[in-house]
Amino acid sequence: METQKEQRMKRIVSGIKPTGRPHLGNYFGMMKSVVEMQDEYESFLFVADYHALTTIHEKEELHNLIVQLILDYLAVGVDPKKTVFYLQSAIPELAEFAWILSTLVTVPWLERAHAYKDALAKGKEPGVALFSYPILMAADILATQAELVPVGKDQIQHVEMTRELARKFNARYGTLLKEPQSFLSEGQVVPGIDGQKMSKSYGNIIPLFADEKAVKKAVMRIVTDSSRPEDPKDPEQCNVFALHKLITPEEELEEIRDAYLRGGMGYAESKERLFNNIMEFTREMRERRAFYENRMELVYEIIQEGNAKARNLIIPLIQQVRESVGLLS
Repeated sequence: METQKEQRMKRIVSGIKPTGRPHLGNYFGMMKSVVEMQDEYESFLFVADYHALTTIHEKEELHNLIVQLILDYLAVGVDPKKTVFYLQSAIPELAEFAWILSTLVTVPWLERAHAYKDALAKGKEPGVALFSYPILMAADILATQAELVPVGKDQIQHVEMTRELARKFNARYGTLLKEPQSFLSEGQVVPGIDGQKMSKSYGNIIPLFADEKAVKKAVMRIVTDSSRPEDPKDPEQCNVFALHKLITPEEELEEIRDAYLRGGMGYAESKERLFNNIMEFTREMRERRAFYENRMELVYEIIQEGNAKARNLIIPLIQQVRESVGLLS
């Protein structure tokens, strides 16, 4: 009987839009789990640069964001020996696959999508690309023949729509596409400097790879109450302590907790310790990022190898899709 190690690892696929520099919330929300999962699954990770075109329309900006995202994920520990790390746009056949899938659905079916409904609710006029976003996402997933898609709760609908498209295709043209399962991967919710969930849209972030001055400035802006240093404080009601729990080593964390409860530690000291611990926590990641940033030829080589691996897997399936629908080779 096969042992668990001898069994083939299940395949997962994740995509990341290059829309800005990462913060601590991104790291604990997704980046950390992407790194951890590459030891447990056959991992495919792509830069969703086609999807980014729905919001980024400046050539130089998009190019820079793509490069920075690749550096960021290599820095946090994505290992190209364990993860197929590639560009969505390196496989233009995905757009052809999305077109074929689009012939299977109706306008009302697409109107169910959360992104489209959210845009309408905010008074925006959604573009065609945003409207058809779920179809390209389905193509991204189905083309890899992944069994699992790690998502947060707000993204489960995308996987369900992908499963529906796979069923529609298989019912019409014969069983070819694999129906993936959602794999709930929420990560940790990280409070921002104002206590709300850390998010660029709220302007409450602590950057992951900014210089020391910028990180310290963000930490020192964390909202606290008016308690004096000598006053006892409830650590569970403190925005600074909430971040300590993610970053600070256990022994020091208990020391800070005790100092809060008995009084004697001011928020300024707590913030200073948090800043120092953030810099230590991210030290190896920063060193890795600097290593790759100084060897961009290696970075391009890594992504080109990932592109080739992804194409070798995906193109044969899309060729089968073409043949299944009756297109000439």
